[in-house]
Amino acid sequence: MSSTEDRAPPDGTSLAPRQMDASGLCIGCGVCMAQSNGNAAGMRLDRYGQFKPASFRPPPRFAELCPFSPDARNEDDIARERFASARYFDSRIGRFEAAYVGHVREHSFRTDGSSGGMANWTAVELLEKNLVDGVAHVVPRRGTLGPLFHYRISRTVEDIRAGAKSRYYPVELSGIIEEIRRCPGRYAVVGIPCFIKALHLLCLQDPVLRERLAFTLGLFCGHMKSARFVESIAWQMGERIEAVAGVDFRLKDARRPANWYNAHLVLKDGSTRSKDWWHLADGDWGAGFFQNSACNFCDDVVAETADISFGDAWVEPYASDGRGTNVVVVRSTLLQRLIDGAIDEGRLELQEVDSAFVVQTQAAGFRQRREGLAFRLNRRRHGVMPKKRVAPQRGGLRVRRMIVYWLRNSISAQSHRMFWLARISRLPTVYVRWAATMLILYQGVTYSRGWIGRLIDSICREEQTGDRDRSSSDDEPGA
Repeated sequence: MSSTEDRAPPDGTSLAPRQMDASGLCIGCGVCMAQSNGNAAGMRLDRYGQFKPASFRPPPRFAELCPFSPDARNEDDIARERFASARYFDSRIGRFEAAYVGHVREHSFRTDGSSGGMANWTAVELLEKNLVDGVAHVVPRRGTLGPLFHYRISRTVEDIRAGAKSRYYPVELSGIIEEIRRCPGRYAVVGIPCFIKALHLLCLQDPVLRERLAFTLGLFCGHMKSARFVESIAWQMGERIEAVAGVDFRLKDARRPANWYNAHLVLKDGSTRSKDWWHLADGDWGAGFFQNSACNFCDDVVAETADISFGDAWVEPYASDGRGTNVVVVRSTLLQRLIDGAIDEGRLELQEVDSAFVVQTQAAGFRQRREGLAFRLNRRRHGVMPKKRVAPQRGGLRVRRMIVYWLRNSISAQSHRMFWLARISRLPTVYVRWAATMLILYQGVTYSRGWIGRLIDSICREEQTGDRDRSSSDDEPGA
């Protein structure tokens, strides 16, 4: 790296992409490269399978642009400006007009999606109502070169619907930002909370993008996985990643509960492989395998800056309904009218709920982003100090919960290194055996399983009942 790239930018700020990356705060969204007049080549996967800037030379006003920068506007600031007249406010889910639980009734949106079909339905509805000219969303990459998934701008209903399903895989925004700048029109972007926040921060600096970004559709998020997660899945099915043509992280089966995830691989020879997540050494979501380190310092579970956001209803009876059920938080008054009309027409099966219900469906995620974040912020760390809406706190946290949060942090950090070691040594068992051991340790502490669970129970006897209750859903996406 040249010395030029280490210098402070012309506007005098000392913060640069290199510092954010070294501090474990780069999520790989690609917005900084887009602002540097970069393109898709400006972001590349590192040795751990996470997107990083190909150049660390900071763009102008980088400190106000990066979603994890302590100098950038936070979610409350952005939402206050975007949704000033919102009917409701809850400190956990932000400003909103209405919240719902339910699914799409028409066509095959519900069947085709990982959940209730609402995210894909909304994107299609925006296009069909001529409210946008294109929708930027994550789709499988065509061809054999490059990552398995990427952002694409779809301009037909068929192309949008081909992008249904959850993708637990890293992607970045720089390419579609450049396309939006080149091609006049109105666009909707589907993304996780930090990506949506980054886009709104970029709009503050880019009048062209501000004019053309018509809607943002947010996805509730537990954490971002690296590209090595799907490679690990392939290893555990006896395959190499080079043989994989496609992956469905959540193969839907209406006969099974929605939270019984099944990973499904399509190989280049046309054959398929499947395995339930609970049979994977790294299949417990809450343990944090392959988690991006920046996710440890996120406090937005439900995409508070998006015009509308979608998640899974992880409460009964919805969690047991294998057909899938969405939780929806609406912040745009225009989208509120659109959804109300579709409910009246019988096209959507939605019941209005309050913010407490939304929080309940994402209970594990909110523990991790509130109680867990407060614990992590209290620990000494090097580099850039994140500035969050959650205050550092250690007092009052039970010993068992502190061990759980420490284990998650350790597993998420070490899984990248152990997989890299297994990869370069061409010995998958090095990683898989380590992951299986860590899973036993994590589940023993978190769920009181096996001899480890009995040991922790004896040490934390007075905490046993309370922590079992609170940890019951820590394996769900969002933990």
